[in-house]
Amino acid sequence: MKKKLIAIAFITGLALFGIAGMAQAALVTIGTATYGGSDYNLIWDDDNNGNSVVWLDYSNASTNWSSQNTWAAGLDGNLTYNIDAAYNVSWEGNWRLGNTVDGEYVYGYDGSTTAGYNITSSEMGHLFYEELGNLGYYDTSGEFQPGYGLKNTGDFNHLIAFRYWSSTECAYNTNLAWMLNMGDSYQGNGVKNTIEAYGLALRSGQVSSTAPVPVPPTIFLLGSGLLGIIGIKTRKKRS
Repeated sequence: MKKKLIAIAFITGLALFGIAGMAQAALVTIGTATYGGSDYNLIWDDDNNGNSVVWLDYSNASTNWSSQNTWAAGLDGNLTYNIDAAYNVSWEGNWRLGNTVDGEYVYGYDGSTTAGYNITSSEMGHLFYEELGNLGYYDTSGEFQPGYGLKNTGDFNHLIAFRYWSSTECAYNTNLAWMLNMGDSYQGNGVKNTIEAYGLALRSGQVSSTAPVPVPPTIFLLGSGLLGIIGIKTRKKRS
């Protein structure tokens, strides 16, 4: 009986450890970057469609597509990093705008199209829907969703409920580029040289942490309770 209880406690402990791990935020502020005399959060997204990226919490003023791409690429020489001591970053590539899916313009709601709502297969869409937990104007069935739009911003302080350019040019028409509107959650495209939209930059990078993973108090109490039950059962058997 004692062995069974220990086994149950062990399995339950693993499950609780998994729950604790899942409870950790997918977006983590790992420090700041000084830009233009002010400090802005560097926010690590550990799994954006399989990639580790760091977002700069700064929205560049609304302008055309080419100017936004130039701005993002120029960040490499204009940022001073202030990484928290608990983190190490191995940067990869350069700063850039987030990408989106590309292809012929196909509108839809279920996330499988190039335009419309609930598209999480792009870096920008994944951030908006998956990491920040925001809702699209329509759900995947095409039904209106109250509370849609940029309601949750997480560690971001400078996101704006308006359209943002992506780095992705439309393959079928090079006069157009893709964008995501964080106001109504619509992903579409616009004329690169005439439409103005904000810029949000990210950079690929592997982040390692030396900080211990915190265990929520409820998990600790539950685990202690399981150990207490084992102790009671064991004492009863001995008596």
